[in-house]
Amino acid sequence: MRTAFIETLFKLAKKDERVVLVVGDLGFGVVECFMREIPNQFVNAGVAEQNMTGLATGMALSGKIVFTYSIANFPVIRCLEQIRNDVCYHNANVKIVAVGCGMAYGALGISHHATEDLAIMRALPNMIVVAPADPIETTLATNALVEHEGPAYLRLGRAGEPIVHGSIPNFQLGKAITVRQGNDITLISTGGQLFETIKAADVLCTQGIQARVLSMHTLKPLDSEAVLAAASQTSAIFTIEEHSVIGGLGGAVAEVLAEANLTLHYFKRIGLNDTFSSMVGDQDFLRVQYGLDSSGILGTIEKILGLSIPDLRKRVAR
Repeated sequence: MRTAFIETLFKLAKKDERVVLVVGDLGFGVVECFMREIPNQFVNAGVAEQNMTGLATGMALSGKIVFTYSIANFPVIRCLEQIRNDVCYHNANVKIVAVGCGMAYGALGISHHATEDLAIMRALPNMIVVAPADPIETTLATNALVEHEGPAYLRLGRAGEPIVHGSIPNFQLGKAITVRQGNDITLISTGGQLFETIKAADVLCTQGIQARVLSMHTLKPLDSEAVLAAASQTSAIFTIEEHSVIGGLGGAVAEVLAEANLTLHYFKRIGLNDTFSSMVGDQDFLRVQYGLDSSGILGTIEKILGLSIPDLRKRVAR
């Protein structure tokens, strides 16, 4: 995802000198094109994320379209006060980009795990929150955010994420992408979890369970219409995210359902259950440990619906 983001932003920056990339002294393997070819649109702020955010705000208020870039929690939690008071309060045209979110930097421990960021950024006034699922969505999201006026958060994976979409989807900020149609249950995924979600849906399909799969790439504003349609047309909704179940995708969907006074047969948030990861391992290993791989997702569905996979269709049929 990070390569797709940098390559897309670089192309846009060469066409528009207002586009500026500010980094926190990292990523030189992928940002070298900026440094070499358009140095006047590239700033290395050093390991000083608070200053990076303040600098970006000033540049934005002077007419620039500024992207700040660092890994995991560093461009978010480390400089949250500056994001709140400088970027959001002034409605500045700053896009905060975090790479390696979720548990992508698994072996480096919780200091490098971004598993509360969606909840934090959703709560900030004026902030758009975007978590694309694959390199294709990342490219489309980057284009959309350059056009969007105002604060935004772009949550990315690290590198090597598989391409999920077989063709270019219709991408709009605030509108979910229907990856697969289905009228039995709905699986709503955000970020890099879409790949595992589709694999789970494939298994369900072999057992006669038609799962609707939504890529909810924008958490704020959330696509309420897609959520409400799923609630009225299917019997169960499962949200899947590499993030705390508190305040992220699951929380956002639950808010929509509660305020609409809708009652589902089943609703379950699949994510980290209010915990830090005390284990050491790569992202794939940690996903398995926390039930965020396709097998874990299927296991949760089976447990919640109370039946084995071959019997699920009988239980969810309306």
